[in-house]
Amino acid sequence: MNFEELYKEYFNDVYRYILKLSSSHHIAEEVTSDTFFKAMRSIDSFRGDCDVRVWLCQIAKNCYYSYLKKRNKINSLEDYTPDENESVEEAVADEYDAKRIKKALHEIEEPYKEVFMWRVFADMSFKQIGQIFGKTENWACVTYHRAKAKILKKLEDENNG
Repeated sequence: MNFEELYKEYFNDVYRYILKLSSSHHIAEEVTSDTFFKAMRSIDSFRGDCDVRVWLCQIAKNCYYSYLKKRNKINSLEDYTPDENESVEEAVADEYDAKRIKKALHEIEEPYKEVFMWRVFADMSFKQIGQIFGKTENWACVTYHRAKAKILKKLEDENNG
């Protein structure tokens, strides 16, 4: 697949992914543009070990975190206290808590981080996530719930530390 085809096929996926992460059309446009610029420069190094969409979204996620760091928009987790009646998904909807959750998410290992991001920020089904990783729907579901537990543990550790 040449770069133009790659761009046409995956631009909207990458844009929507970053829009979910950032809640800003402006940021999504800027980060998506930067993502495809970086992908174009490194297309020859893509080994095909994963789905192209996963590769592009990984680049996009890194571009987004770089964007936030440059603008000092990643907050600390010091003041976060999870409401016992609130799910992680509901907290992500709250922009204040979302920044803390995204920082905790950035600190967990793969594949938990990626599965959580596909589920929460890209609204993908467990079946779709499983397909991306070449695994089962059940694997995706279990991995997602483990990711949630890891994120909550990180947030609790920060509050108690």
